Amino acid sequence: MTADRGTAGDRPLPLDGVRVLDFTQVMMGPCCTQMLGDYGADVIKIERVGAGDLSRWSVGEDPDGGNNPVFASLNRNKRSVALDLKSETDRQAALQLVESADVVVSNFRPGVMDRMGFGYDELRRLNPRIIYAVGTGFGSEGPYVHKGGQDVLAQAMSGAMHRRADPTLPLSIYPTALADYSAGMHLVQGILLALLQREKTGEGQQVAVSLYNSMLAMQMQEAAMWMMRAHELNWAAMPLSGVFETTDGAVVMVGAFKQNPLRDICQALGIDDLSADPKYATLEQQTVHRAELQAVFRLGFAGNTTEHWLARLDGVDILCAPVVTLEDALDDPQTACNRMVVELEPTAGGPVRLVASPIELSAAPFAVRRAPPTLGEHNDEVLAPAHASEHAA
Repeated sequence: MTADRGTAGDRPLPLDGVRVLDFTQVMMGPCCTQMLGDYGADVIKIERVGAGDLSRWSVGEDPDGGNNPVFASLNRNKRSVALDLKSETDRQAALQLVESADVVVSNFRPGVMDRMGFGYDELRRLNPRIIYAVGTGFGSEGPYVHKGGQDVLAQAMSGAMHRRADPTLPLSIYPTALADYSAGMHLVQGILLALLQREKTGEGQQVAVSLYNSMLAMQMQEAAMWMMRAHELNWAAMPLSGVFETTDGAVVMVGAFKQNPLRDICQALGIDDLSADPKYATLEQQTVHRAELQAVFRLGFAGNTTEHWLARLDGVDILCAPVVTLEDALDDPQTACNRMVVELEPTAGGPVRLVASPIELSAAPFAVRRAPPTLGEHNDEVLAPAHASEHAA
């Protein structure tokens, strides 16, 4: 069986001809395999009979049921095959797919794929060229190897959740799945590196990432500062940066990358130049007196509109932006210009609108070639050729 051919005009897509067996669910794995599918890979999503990916049902009741917006956001450009891997017939069907696959991706707890008979050693015997990509919560060994991995836990246990702009604020969960997305993209990178190496050696290999490692890697600057200087680096707590409420919203300001940003901020606010005061003359002094500076900024910004302050800050070349809602961002003309929203054929549940790939390739433009699949939609299409080859043999 040959993989679907995706094209950009008369040119093949970067991953055209690469077949991916996708055992993943929820977010980390699916966002990885969706990226592979977006650029030409034939992604075959292996799902549980009758249930499928947990994301199909994690949002509760939805007009589109198992193709709700959360699932749809992570599973375009894939084909769904529903199998009962406890059934020997279905297990053999999946193993037969391995023989023609290039990549197998999973994100279960360590040991689960082995217990199902899909461990690396087993699959490598069937297909020495297989690239076996695994995403876990904490890694494949160590004290947390059997602990359930989840985005929020990785935020907490990596140190990221502990750092905040103001230590007097309560600890909180970051509202977007940072660990899942970063680990998913690291998994993409690992798979692409392994594919490149296979071109040189002819052999496959294991690729492994974890939520925990990805969150540590995201903090590379802060970690190096602590390990090498025992100093806490916190970009959110810089003295001349912050989020400030206005009369009709809020503005974020970054007072950095200039010789004397405090002087320019004061000019924008229409107040005396605080940088002339020895108390605030250096970054070190500004850091010591951050609370006082922030109070001055809050008082100033509270006196006028967001639009007014953005114009004033832009006028003195201080980095700034309005704080908007996701709804506002999706409707922003920049989003439209960047072609970051794609609309598919509507379903019984209503319109299907998804965020596009953030990667732009001039010779391989992003496209949705396949809508997010219904559970088991492609069983006959994917499995029939395998059954036919069995009968022919």
